Amino acid sequence: MFQSPGAIALTFGPLTIHWYGVIIGVGILLCYGYIMLELKRRHMDSKPVDDMAFWLILSGVLGARLYYVIFNFSYFWAHPAEILQIWKGGLAIHGALIGGVLAYSIFVWRKKIRWLLFADIMMPGILLAQALGRWGNFFNSEAFGRPTNLPWKLFIPEENRPEQYLDFSYFHPTFLYESLWNLLGFLFLVFLTRKLHPRPSILNPQPSGIIFFAYLLWYSFGRFFIEGIRTDSLYLGPLRAAQVMSFALFFGGLFGLIFLRKRTTIKSPK
Repeated sequence: MFQSPGAIALTFGPLTIHWYGVIIGVGILLCYGYIMLELKRRHMDSKPVDDMAFWLILSGVLGARLYYVIFNFSYFWAHPAEILQIWKGGLAIHGALIGGVLAYSIFVWRKKIRWLLFADIMMPGILLAQALGRWGNFFNSEAFGRPTNLPWKLFIPEENRPEQYLDFSYFHPTFLYESLWNLLGFLFLVFLTRKLHPRPSILNPQPSGIIFFAYLLWYSFGRFFIEGIRTDSLYLGPLRAAQVMSFALFFGGLFGLIFLRKRTTIKSPK
């Protein structure tokens, strides 16, 4: 059984540090650390990533929050002061991806660097950050699934339960399901990276884009099914928005790999 110790990590006088912010920050550092190690392994210059890092983080956070606010527009219209209170939760990963991709695309266009090459290098680190970031939902007692009595059930305080489930105490820890799925995906993408690029990429004939599209397939597949048991989904009409996005991104990844397959003959590294 899981039970959150609470959302607040530390308090210093008027300053309150929330676990949600701590975990997001550590996830960003882990992502950055992985990317630096991979660039070093490939004998590549880290300056492009250093130059874009701040803007990608800012765009990702803004995109994540804006996405969440748009899908909860009626609530935030009535409570506008809460729009900036991101420590309470409410960062949508699909919004972060949209914001990050837009900023990344502008940067690589201006700097004339290869879009798919650096995307391949960054995606495993991003999935690692997502794996850790889901634990912020644990501390906030949010992003949980339907009621359950499984041994790994999650206790949710009454004030955090949906109205229709007030009489239930234990729920599916969907944050944990997604965290583990993302961690496995990170290990898979690292394995795939080392398999396709065992030497510095400048000497390797493998096409760029395989890791990026594999990320879309892996994350979207797991998120689609995990989203189906959550109780706090954002909706696009009668459909769960995350499932719609996952469906679209999964097939985007599939078509991307098919395109690469037709464009280049993929050979196993020697």
